[in-house]
Amino acid sequence: MTTIKREAERRTAGRTSDRPGGRRTIALVTGTLFLGLTACGGGLMDVDNPGRVAESDLSNPALAQTLVNSALGQFECAYTNYVATAGIMANEYVNASSWLDINGWGWRGIELETITGSCPNSRTATGLGAYTPLQQARYLAEDAAARIEAFPEGAVTNQAEKLALLSAFAGYSYVLLGEGYCEMAIDQGPLMTPKQVLAVAEEKFTRAITFAEKAGRNDVKLLATAGRARTRLDLGNMAGAASDAAQIPVGYVWNAQYSTVEGRRENRIYNLNRRSRYLSVETTRNTGLMAGGAPDPRISMTNSGAKGHDGVTQHYYQNKYPNADSPIPMASWEEAQLIIAEAHPDERIAAIDRLRASQDIPAVTPDEASDPMALLIEERRRQLFSEGHRLNDMLRLGIAFPTGANHKGQQWGDKTCMPLPDQERLNNPNIGG
Repeated sequence: MTTIKREAERRTAGRTSDRPGGRRTIALVTGTLFLGLTACGGGLMDVDNPGRVAESDLSNPALAQTLVNSALGQFECAYTNYVATAGIMANEYVNASSWLDINGWGWRGIELETITGSCPNSRTATGLGAYTPLQQARYLAEDAAARIEAFPEGAVTNQAEKLALLSAFAGYSYVLLGEGYCEMAIDQGPLMTPKQVLAVAEEKFTRAITFAEKAGRNDVKLLATAGRARTRLDLGNMAGAASDAAQIPVGYVWNAQYSTVEGRRENRIYNLNRRSRYLSVETTRNTGLMAGGAPDPRISMTNSGAKGHDGVTQHYYQNKYPNADSPIPMASWEEAQLIIAEAHPDERIAAIDRLRASQDIPAVTPDEASDPMALLIEERRRQLFSEGHRLNDMLRLGIAFPTGANHKGQQWGDKTCMPLPDQERLNNPNIGG
């Protein structure tokens, strides 16, 4: 099966970009872009600024590729943060640490109202939360797109390609903000519902498709089409979701890329679960999984033989991301098949059988097919494990969250979606606390 991957250092055939070698430049750009926003969020948008670049210098066509790289790099950091945070919220993982900034997520407590999150400053960082990283990624993508589009015609090489990438990554930033959070605010604007945020995501993906077609970048077009299919499913547009999903070819996957160059660039699932044993795979639903009468390999875990960081929790490794530079799928043919299965109930079993056949998993049995919706929900849980989907599935499909006490005897709180942080509420004049 041919796999289409977005390599971090590739932008167009026969041409290399300045990633990952441009990471120092990226840090300079991200630090500068947010200097004007610190007053808007009480420091919410602050990032490390190891050097100084004048804001006016960014309106230079020669820096167009650096602007693109900054936005994409920030999203990849935000994405691994989101996958980890949503993973513990959705009980894919359980808290195996003693750290206060993980405990609140481990029982979904009121503490979550104060957490904004940040990109890690080291591979052993403990903080979870994705609000600030996602807002930064969104801002960088939108700001870069506006600057590049405003440059004189012909001043930027491969302008349409750059705008396609930026629009697609902005779309994914909005998707995660819309799927994971109870409500949202953008650029100090008024409160938005998740569906309002997702409507913006759909616009970004449509824009990305247009630019990708102009640039001849079919892989980016497929990324945006898959993102729009996901968004339309969230919005209840089943016909549109299925139409988009049907365009994703067998073997397609677009990965967020990670690197061992520095802790910030590493896969946080690996670091939190395998390196530091702060998170453990939840075992009660994932032991002895069967599909079609045979073992199901899609949620693979290994008993580490040790307790977690807390010295109490029996610890299990996830095997999906075995290294610190393991990529995380953002969009794939597998996800597209599950979108088709949900959007077209009459095709549900056939789509799931295609999905299983691609991984040598036996076809759906009559017993499994007796409740097609339950089958679909479970297929999504297994196939998309630790890819940032389960939390949204639980919220939009009404799947019950654990109640009572967690594995440490701590009482679960009532948080299900991620709350808009207090810092945004207190500093946004259009919300007013």
